[in-house]
Amino acid sequence: MWAPDIYEGSPTPVTAFLSIAPKISISANMSRVSIVASYGGTLQQIFFFCSIASMILGALAAMAQTKVKRPLAHSSIGHVGYIRTGFSCGTIEGIQSLLIGIFIYASMTIDAFAIVPALRQTRVKYIADLGALAKTNPISAMTFSITMFSYAGIPPLAGFCSKFYLFFAALGCGAYFLAPVGVVTSVIGRWAAGRLP
Repeated sequence: MWAPDIYEGSPTPVTAFLSIAPKISISANMSRVSIVASYGGTLQQIFFFCSIASMILGALAAMAQTKVKRPLAHSSIGHVGYIRTGFSCGTIEGIQSLLIGIFIYASMTIDAFAIVPALRQTRVKYIADLGALAKTNPISAMTFSITMFSYAGIPPLAGFCSKFYLFFAALGCGAYFLAPVGVVTSVIGRWAAGRLP
């Protein structure tokens, strides 16, 4: 629950680093552990539960935010759940989807946090202030919109491909409850991320 406050109060480069680096590090270390040693069904159920909890928390908490950086923080929480879905499967397809998801998430986050400083220069702090951005800076508005639609998982953007691979891997490993929960939270997240563009 500290992430939105840190995202809001930190300088944007620090926020971008805190958004990307820990996820890559944790995913890499957990992937190395899963390749060297296999884990049992109980640990896999714990990973499934953590994935579901992270996806639900990220989607629902983002709905009530009014500032620009705070929905990005909750989206980050939700994306941890999506990425953890690939790891939870414990299969090669799951690890491949995790790597694709991490790469796409990192590129979307770098893009979003490259635009946020430009928004701050135009005195955009709240989501309601984004309405005039298309008139004042149309290129930033278009880039930010495409990035947010990708975060939301709108086809044919990269965020959709990432979630598709992750949910397909979940169905492939028999996690028939995890994939529909991910789809539902992705739809809820579409509403939250869709407010930004």
